[in-house]
Amino acid sequence: MTKARTEGDLSAQLDSDLTTRLRELSDLKRAIVDAEPSSRTVLLKALVALSYAHWEGYVKYAAMKYFEYISIRRLPYTALHKQFYANSFLVRIATFVSNKPNIKTRIDFVEEVLSASEQRFSHINPDLINTGFNLKFETLKDICLVCGIDMRHFAAHETFIDVILLKRRNSIAHGDEAVVGFQEIDELVGNTIGLMRIFKNELENKIYTKAYLRQ
Repeated sequence: MTKARTEGDLSAQLDSDLTTRLRELSDLKRAIVDAEPSSRTVLLKALVALSYAHWEGYVKYAAMKYFEYISIRRLPYTALHKQFYANSFLVRIATFVSNKPNIKTRIDFVEEVLSASEQRFSHINPDLINTGFNLKFETLKDICLVCGIDMRHFAAHETFIDVILLKRRNSIAHGDEAVVGFQEIDELVGNTIGLMRIFKNELENKIYTKAYLRQ
């Protein structure tokens, strides 16, 4: 897919990707409703797996598109919200600490941190929005921090994310029988769609209000 060069481009790409995911969830939900009761168990498992996959996939997709949009502008870190500058060092800091560098290396690193703010933002390290196929609430917190999203928008959904989506997805993957009941499918699909919309809306709001810029 081409890069989003305007606000409208980004919105269109986020909408298009989300629409595809919503259609698949809707189609599977309809298939469950129409299926014979004896066939529903496997379809319910599929619905849990698909709901989780689309939730995780959309978070990664939308976050990458958001940072891609900003990177095209080649803005200096001094023009961007301070989180962008912090992000540029997060992965290196983790490696840096684990390697137990000597004093000279530490000094060099500090000097780089102090002097690199005039550089331009060109990309986000994918590791910062890597869910590890395990998008639990704590991982979402980290991704929201990297993106500059207020985590309070997701606070009421912690149990749904960790128990209904992730834990049940993992149980199915491990061969257990944990599924949602037929009477829960509206809630499962509705909440999953709601979560994706929250993430999308928060990123779009940052773009349209230019909240990614230093205030």
